[in-house]
Amino acid sequence: MMHPTTSEPPRVVAASGPAAAQVENQSADQPKRRLSLRRNSVSLPALNVMEPPEYDPQLTPERVRHDGYDTCDTFSDGAASDEESCVTTDIESAKVPLRNLRKKSVIVPARSKVTSVNDNDLDEFSESSRANSVTSLNSISSLLKEKLTMAFPKGIKRRRPSGEYELRGVVAFLFLAIVFLCGFAHVFYHQQVLQRAYFEDFRFNKEQRHIRVFSKQSSEIALGYLGVDISEGERPYNCLPEHMRNDGSICKEWMNRARLYLNYQENGPDLRCYKISWSSLSKDYYPTDCYEEGGKYGHWYGGGRTLGMAWPVELGRVEMSPFVTGHVERHRWGSVLRRYFINSRGVAITVDPQTPLYVSINAGKESRLCLQARHDDFAYILSGLPQLNYTLCTASNMKTLHSGLSEKSLWDGLTQSDVEVINSLITEPVWQITPLDKNRLTENAVVNYTEDVIALGFLRQGHVMLNEFWQSEVGDFTLDTSRFPTIKDTINIIHRRGFRIVLTIQPFISTESSNFAEAVKKGYLVTERGGDSSRKIPALTRYNSVRSAGMIDITNNNTIPWLKSKLSKLVADYQINSFYLDLGKAYDIPHYYKFTKKLTNPDHYKGLFISAVVGSVQVFGVSGAIVRPPAPIFVSLPPLPSTWESLQVMIPLILTYGIVGYSFLIPGAVGGDYLVDRPLPYRGNNSLDYSLSGMGHESESSNGLPDRELYIRWLQLATFLPVIRYAHLPSEYDEQVLELAKLLTSLRTQSVNPLLKKYVSEALDSGTPLIRPLWMLDPNDSACHLVKDEFSVGEELIVAPILSPGIYEKEVYLPAGVWKDGIDGSLRKGSRWIHNYKVSLDKVAYFVKMPDNTRF
Repeated sequence: MMHPTTSEPPRVVAASGPAAAQVENQSADQPKRRLSLRRNSVSLPALNVMEPPEYDPQLTPERVRHDGYDTCDTFSDGAASDEESCVTTDIESAKVPLRNLRKKSVIVPARSKVTSVNDNDLDEFSESSRANSVTSLNSISSLLKEKLTMAFPKGIKRRRPSGEYELRGVVAFLFLAIVFLCGFAHVFYHQQVLQRAYFEDFRFNKEQRHIRVFSKQSSEIALGYLGVDISEGERPYNCLPEHMRNDGSICKEWMNRARLYLNYQENGPDLRCYKISWSSLSKDYYPTDCYEEGGKYGHWYGGGRTLGMAWPVELGRVEMSPFVTGHVERHRWGSVLRRYFINSRGVAITVDPQTPLYVSINAGKESRLCLQARHDDFAYILSGLPQLNYTLCTASNMKTLHSGLSEKSLWDGLTQSDVEVINSLITEPVWQITPLDKNRLTENAVVNYTEDVIALGFLRQGHVMLNEFWQSEVGDFTLDTSRFPTIKDTINIIHRRGFRIVLTIQPFISTESSNFAEAVKKGYLVTERGGDSSRKIPALTRYNSVRSAGMIDITNNNTIPWLKSKLSKLVADYQINSFYLDLGKAYDIPHYYKFTKKLTNPDHYKGLFISAVVGSVQVFGVSGAIVRPPAPIFVSLPPLPSTWESLQVMIPLILTYGIVGYSFLIPGAVGGDYLVDRPLPYRGNNSLDYSLSGMGHESESSNGLPDRELYIRWLQLATFLPVIRYAHLPSEYDEQVLELAKLLTSLRTQSVNPLLKKYVSEALDSGTPLIRPLWMLDPNDSACHLVKDEFSVGEELIVAPILSPGIYEKEVYLPAGVWKDGIDGSLRKGSRWIHNYKVSLDKVAYFVKMPDNTRF
């Protein structure tokens, strides 16, 4: 019969007496049998065998305490099920090895021994054992909590105390700090340690090829990037002994690329120069060095004329191009150049004349002045690998630097007649008779023009300059008798009136000239390159009005005597006073030219032609140059169209020419050298981009005259320049213009001419220009570095003309000192701007330097 089970646990009765003894005897005599007891995962202990509350057994690795309780609940490896009891006898515990348990339960020993047990009572004993192995009721909650804890072991184990995260953050911060310090040390090593001070105040980083130049006060004044086309990964090596120079130069070589030489020269107590030389080792490598512009590295000036004529040069843009003369409308550089650049921080660069020089300004994204050496098929056709050689000099300021680098003793070799020519050009106007149609240049036109000048009554006679149309064909070197039938008598009359005659000559011979056949036969002309050398075919070109012409080969020793004889005959026959050399630009030379002697570049021709002519006849001026011609030769500004943009480039152009070494200048004609048929609308002073169509033609609406306001403002500017040149007389306008011309002539005679004569002597002695930028008065005043619409005559007169139409006030800056206002006679304090300074159409702003203690 089945009895229902109850949840009440069975009572356990302790065995005693004989039964217990019998059990002990059986245990001693028989092998112990392992009882296959079914273990309970949760069991309740007998109430009479519970440990007293004060009993606190010591925990061991096998005894884990949970909430103040010991548990016998175990989790086995599979040797026993979860239902097996955790109760064993002391004997079993001694014989059975410990299992690999996650947790070891604590067995509570019974206080009374089992007295007896028999086989029949085995089942009852098993039930009693299960009853005796249970824990207290209070441990149930602990076991449940433990099971819940074990159900999520990974999540609990992954949790970390907040202190551990803080430690990790500190370790990460220290790691990043170490990485930063290592990177900083690497950069510092390459920029400072590798930046070796080879010379005084000159540091060179051979890995990055950066040079840094420092002033005497240890401030950085120049940053250069040498060999910009060499990658940073290419390692430099010391040069071999056979490649070293004996001048103490430092030599570094980049394999199969280039070789660099650095040298130091001290040219005085305040002038330090560094010679930098690149030699290309591959035909595909062009040495290129660049220098920073603007900001803490200052402003660059010099070079020559560019399109728009930016002042300073970093305000403009020039693509990498040959540094030879050309037409700025089609090429990058103008007709007057010099390989010289100076910086407002007291740094200057002078490039060797033998270098096949290319120059760029702000050609890329960076604001840099770049120099490059490169051979090509026109400008630099010499064979061999290119070399870039230049000198970088520094001084305390750019005024001192410019003075130290300027040519001295220009008076050496001058005669009294030469000095008289200089003074005559300064004090007397140049009357330019240059019609575009040669049929309009006649003997009567010259006579009538001189009579109109005399009729003015307030202008001195001066120099009458005729363009190339005085001859029948360019290259005839004799006056056209059809248009000048009695020119000898006419010239005598002109001379008696106080005028001087100046004829324009060019190094070209038209194919229609009577001298062309002779020049070809005798080999006086430049020949074609690459053809049959025995045939000597002349290389033809065109220039201005000449559509087809040969060019005189000035390198041929037989050509110079022939040319001199032609010019000397002109002087003897017609009493010509002097000549104006219109030498053209480099791009006017035949493209595939071949001279008897090799030239370093096409512009080398100009210097040779001037040298060949000077000495036999008097030279009045030249149209272009790359080196300073000997005094008293003046250098002319390029012909400018009659536009407001042309007027605005006049001051930067004159200042640039003076900075690069041309002290004696002839500005263009008042109002412009030629008219534009369809001038573009005025767009301000940022461009000189006018259309080539219609240039050189007279506008019908203006009756062949420049704009009236433009003419007045141009005349006001020209009053203060070294030479004043007229193409159109003031009398061709109204009485107001004529009266204004009288006042300006009086101002020039009384105030300007004496100053110009005074500073001519200084220019001949030290090479300082007559017309100077404001920074020459105060080189440390940063405001003076950017003023492009003012200039000074010497150091005593500042001129601030109006250069835009319809403007009657302007901003004027005065350098340090006390200045007397030329309009109202008031005293003005320097080192400051005068805002909204009023200037009417009949006035020009100028200021005279006064002693510093001058007061009314």
